[in-house]
Amino acid sequence: MTIIEAIVNVLREHGKALSHKDIYDKIINKKYYSFGAKDPVSVVRGEIRKHCYGIDFPSASPRKIFVEVKSIGQSKPLYDLWHGQLSKNDPTKIEKTIKDQLPEEIIHNQYIEHTNNIKSQLLDAINSSDPAFFERLVVTLLLKMGYGWHESQAGKVVGGAGDEGIDGIINEDKLGLEKIYIQAKRYNSKKVPPSEIREFIGSMNQKGAHKGVFFSSSYFTEQAIISAEKAQGMTITLIDGEQLCEYLVQNGMGVAKVSSYDLYEIDRNFFDY
Repeated sequence: MTIIEAIVNVLREHGKALSHKDIYDKIINKKYYSFGAKDPVSVVRGEIRKHCYGIDFPSASPRKIFVEVKSIGQSKPLYDLWHGQLSKNDPTKIEKTIKDQLPEEIIHNQYIEHTNNIKSQLLDAINSSDPAFFERLVVTLLLKMGYGWHESQAGKVVGGAGDEGIDGIINEDKLGLEKIYIQAKRYNSKKVPPSEIREFIGSMNQKGAHKGVFFSSSYFTEQAIISAEKAQGMTITLIDGEQLCEYLVQNGMGVAKVSSYDLYEIDRNFFDY
């Protein structure tokens, strides 16, 4: 019997949620599994959380068997079998707590918090920059993401006086037969209204364009999003400030890597003979 099978047996027999320590004690009492680890209680906790619904980190298993629940008057995290859904009448609810988290969970969650903080700083830097910089930034980003036939020659900034509502162009092929038209609006707090989208669509229509990307350092109103979706004969992609900073981090633009850490898990294949 594996550790997972032993945990499942205990929860099935008990019929209600238990702490990882209680689960371990019952495994020992029932002699379901013989542990060789120095800290077997932590082993049980680790196996549960790696297979726990709603808990995701790099070494977590995609196979979800358990669920973390909260019970009135109970401060410690409890675990039960996951049946694919929570009953509406079930008094227990999924409860994410730091009390029982594995070290890799904590690292993963702190990493997410760190990157969110970096993206917030990126957005502040963008909003403090010159509007012309923003136009260059979004063109360079699209090239970095693989759009255009050549990273240094396929894109150009055309914003400025007489730009006819277009701030940048990406040539998808060497002859420039297929183009992506770009509009960039750097707003600190103002949401992009539908009129801005309609003007962009009008500018694209004049050029017979079919593909456009509208960047904003803020957000788009609901009507602006609807206007882009309803554009006839063309595809308009809207990228707000949050998504823009996500792409910048993914492509290493505006950020510098300071350090990195490796996370490990046991290679079971190594021990198979």
